[in-house]
Amino acid sequence: MALGKYSRVDGKKSSSYCSTVTIVVFVALCLVGVWMMTSSSVVPINSDLASEENKSEVKAQPTESNSENNKEAGNSGNSNNAVDENSPSEEGKSKQFEDNRGDLPEGATKADTSLSSNQEDKNNKPEDTKPEEFEKTTEERQEEKPEDKSEDEKKDNGEDKKEDGEETKQEGSKSESENEVEKKGDGKDSEAGDKENKSDDNEKKSEEGSGDTKDGQIEKVEEKKDQDSQEDSGEKKDQSSGEVYPSGAQAELLNETQTQTGAFSTQAAESKNEKDVQKSTGTQNGYIWKLCNTTAGRDYIPCLDNLEEIKNLRSTKHYEHRERHCPDNPPTCLVPLPEGYQRPVEWPTSREKIWYHNVPHTKLAEIKGHQNWVKVSGEYLTFPGGGTQFKHGALHYIDFIQESVPDIAWGKHSRVVLDVGCGVASFGGFLFERNTLTMSLAPKDEHEAQVQFALERGIPAISAVMGTKRLPYPGRVFDVVHCARCRVPWHIEGGKLLLELNRLLRPGGLFVWSATPVYRKGDEDVEIWEAMKKLTKAMCWDVISITKDTINEVGIATYRKPTSNECYVQRSQNDPPICEDSDDPNAAWNVPLQACMHKVPTDSSERGSQWPEQWPARLEKSPYWLLSSQVGVYGKPAPEDFAADYEHWKNVVNKSYLNGLGIKWSTVRNVMDMRAVYGGLAAALKELNVWVMNVISIDAPDTLPIIYERGLFGIYHDWCESFSTYPRSYDLLHADHLFSKIKKKCNFMALVAEVDRILRPEGKLIVRDNVETINELESIFKSMKWEIRSTYSRDKEGLLFVQKSMWRPNEAETVVYAIA
Repeated sequence: MALGKYSRVDGKKSSSYCSTVTIVVFVALCLVGVWMMTSSSVVPINSDLASEENKSEVKAQPTESNSENNKEAGNSGNSNNAVDENSPSEEGKSKQFEDNRGDLPEGATKADTSLSSNQEDKNNKPEDTKPEEFEKTTEERQEEKPEDKSEDEKKDNGEDKKEDGEETKQEGSKSESENEVEKKGDGKDSEAGDKENKSDDNEKKSEEGSGDTKDGQIEKVEEKKDQDSQEDSGEKKDQSSGEVYPSGAQAELLNETQTQTGAFSTQAAESKNEKDVQKSTGTQNGYIWKLCNTTAGRDYIPCLDNLEEIKNLRSTKHYEHRERHCPDNPPTCLVPLPEGYQRPVEWPTSREKIWYHNVPHTKLAEIKGHQNWVKVSGEYLTFPGGGTQFKHGALHYIDFIQESVPDIAWGKHSRVVLDVGCGVASFGGFLFERNTLTMSLAPKDEHEAQVQFALERGIPAISAVMGTKRLPYPGRVFDVVHCARCRVPWHIEGGKLLLELNRLLRPGGLFVWSATPVYRKGDEDVEIWEAMKKLTKAMCWDVISITKDTINEVGIATYRKPTSNECYVQRSQNDPPICEDSDDPNAAWNVPLQACMHKVPTDSSERGSQWPEQWPARLEKSPYWLLSSQVGVYGKPAPEDFAADYEHWKNVVNKSYLNGLGIKWSTVRNVMDMRAVYGGLAAALKELNVWVMNVISIDAPDTLPIIYERGLFGIYHDWCESFSTYPRSYDLLHADHLFSKIKKKCNFMALVAEVDRILRPEGKLIVRDNVETINELESIFKSMKWEIRSTYSRDKEGLLFVQKSMWRPNEAETVVYAIA
């Protein structure tokens, strides 16, 4: 009988041939292994390992203490794998990429963590990387890779030893029939991968000095290694598996100490070294930061505290001194922190109390304490929910308004409200319970820190005044405007200020006025009431209701703006006059107030001719006035553009922001989308307890009316200037291709300093931009001692996720124009 060449019956001849081949293969693999161990860069063994290598480079989170470094660094090293979930999707001029789980490109950059002091280690706790959050991410990855899931489940059930033993036996039998493996391996990728994975085993054999390559000896060395490994740790995976870069699920189960003796240092060691370097140098990458020395100190708002220009104003009778006066050279210094500042109280508890040291002002408590605005209670400032017109609580007041005017239908018919003269914004804070979003408005320092109180409580608010210029909102966008004893002289100068509210109100929108002229009979109150009656009639506003709240002992008058131009035409006098057709009601940036009324839209396809759908249907549906004949921001027909933007941000939020970045969303309340476009990010965050200030740059397509039509809100702004808010206002900032645009326009570093000013310590910033800008920002934020949580790049597009620290520089810089 003829015998095959590779049969065992072949005896010596076959054995000698096998030995020769084995020696050659073994020596080659040893050389490759030695090169890999000594090389400064690691070459992926196969495509899967290459992908995992890139994943392992994305690291995050500082360690809380030396005793927990290994454990926490292990968790944080894997916490940002979900950031690698982006896949490129080019839309219009700005190239965007979506985040697809487990898809990290070769261009991914390594994340770094850096804090500057032990105090920062204490305050920047890695609470965003809770184990349960990663378990969810792991499960989702396991669903995509069933084979990985089965292996991980076995490891969880303590079956590693059994598998290791079985693998040793299998490898032994493979060694006995090595020629068969070689024959089959030439045509099968999986077996070729197994052979490549064995290179790691062969490296270790050479290190142990086995030197004996006779048949039957290799498997004995492997078996001994397996036994030693099992003795060291029953749960430790056999290194002969060749998984230098384990999968996401497996990586979460590994102990960080396993990597400390290998080619890679731990994140804890890297962070410690970086912090030591920063302490010794004080500066990094050539950036030198100083504290802003200003009269406003820790409450400095550059465009509202330009004291030099305010001093030169000819008049202040129209509150010109409370309007924006931005310096020609915006500051690049950092605003100091209040002494004793600590992480803000989380929502919804923050609505009732905040830390006193975060906003250490008591004047308002002294003046308005009896009206239940704010009180001092130990370490806290407390807010009983009252106001001048609702001392017994805002909720009763809110419900009383709806009882008086059922059509207001909070949270359904009426969704977006403007509260003028908001005080500490308790009205807007409690309207959240009625599913209503309120833009609260008050001037800086009219009552000490009232807007700052509102923001610290987690309530939307902006520092602004109705003076000589239009408010920075489009026309016909607010469903309701509210004024509770705001002391605004609506009737003077031809009703110029009330006519500004008329510009902002939707046709059919309501003005709710709760003030003493409504219910008191003093001479001044009667005079104001008569003037208001005359003015509102001339404006064709209908009086819907005048009622008295017996509990709060106040009166409330409610007016409705007309839905047609019929009344305007029938007036005996054109006073207030109708605005010229050339007067654009949406033009609002530094536009002087005009004492005129804009006509109501009559074309059914024009915005304002119909009331939006009830909330929440209006959020997802393209506005009726977006036409297919119009070209959207990204080049598609406007309704398609709107839908594509919404789908994009839903994907990004669900696949990356909610799970992948390791954000503990319970600590996030105040969010700003610095370049909002259609408000897609805010819409995608709808289910969270957050509110989003959508900012539309003045040189960007004017999509802010669309945002309001969706039941969201926002504001116009020029990012070459400071924003009209107090320092430390926002928990999360989101900048999508903003920094690269500003870099071409104005002072890039001033914008960085502004971001630092308005972001709370331990607050987060997400930047999506081109790789060049991302890399530059990463260096800048490191110099500010911010923690680099994650970086990611693909096709020249990148994502940077950073967290602000408590660090402040020691040296100060005097801002001359901000000194009294």
